[in-house]
Amino acid sequence: MSDRDFVGYGEHPPHANWPNGARLALNINLNFEGGGERSILEGDGCSEGMLNDIGQPSIEGRRSPLVESVFEYGSRVGGWRLLRLFRERGIKVCLLAVAKAAEANPALTRAFVTDGHELVSHGYRWIDYQLVPEEIERAHIRRAVETLEAVTGVRPTGWMTGRPGQNTRRLLVEHGGFAYDRDSLNDELPYWLTVEGRPHLVVPYSFETNDNRFNENSGFSTGDDFARYMCDCFDVLYAEGAHTPRLMSLAIHDRLIGRPGRITGLMRFLDHVASHPDVWIATGAEIAAHWRSVHPAP
Repeated sequence: MSDRDFVGYGEHPPHANWPNGARLALNINLNFEGGGERSILEGDGCSEGMLNDIGQPSIEGRRSPLVESVFEYGSRVGGWRLLRLFRERGIKVCLLAVAKAAEANPALTRAFVTDGHELVSHGYRWIDYQLVPEEIERAHIRRAVETLEAVTGVRPTGWMTGRPGQNTRRLLVEHGGFAYDRDSLNDELPYWLTVEGRPHLVVPYSFETNDNRFNENSGFSTGDDFARYMCDCFDVLYAEGAHTPRLMSLAIHDRLIGRPGRITGLMRFLDHVASHPDVWIATGAEIAAHWRSVHPAP
């Protein structure tokens, strides 16, 4: 029997009842991945070929110094630039931290946690888990939590693999201790599943309202491109939210939007958001806690 669901909430989704009557909940997610990506140095067959920003192809058995430097940029420069921006704006985000990335730059990871941003586990490594054996993925889930806790002193509240496999959600529930996961692109509101006989909350993510389009096959060439697309999405959801409050998930990467010529697009989008009342900028943990309270597991 298939566990796929094409119906969801249907024509009449539940009223989110966001705090203070907000029409829209905006959840901002910063992907922190440098040091966890595929690398010859980590025993992988090639360097990372996805979202490396420069169009450098992976070559089997060869290191790619330029690709490595792109991921280093996010950790060395882009992440700090974004931390300063969020600090100036008084905005709290989800730090989707790959454990190996946190281990590579503990100072940046701790700075986000100290500033009150939510720590979310983005896995032990930033790799595709569709082909990873179950026993290795199980070990990686455990090591991800242990590593993040050792680096920050904080246990991650949520989880997002990014490229999950068929065993991922079951293994997360088996491990326990996560308030929600983000490994779904199929809705605009949180929803409950039953996994291994237990209720499990999913807070949907987005590969669409995402700076991943700043890439070698880019749909975004400038900060203005990014801002316009995100503002358009916000405007539609905000209008719909007058009747059925919505959730907008915004995803960004330190090595992409953290560039000086691109972060301007994020600034413009945040200016646009700030010009509208009744918007709740919330972390995944806050959204999950609210949903558990207002729409508990059936």
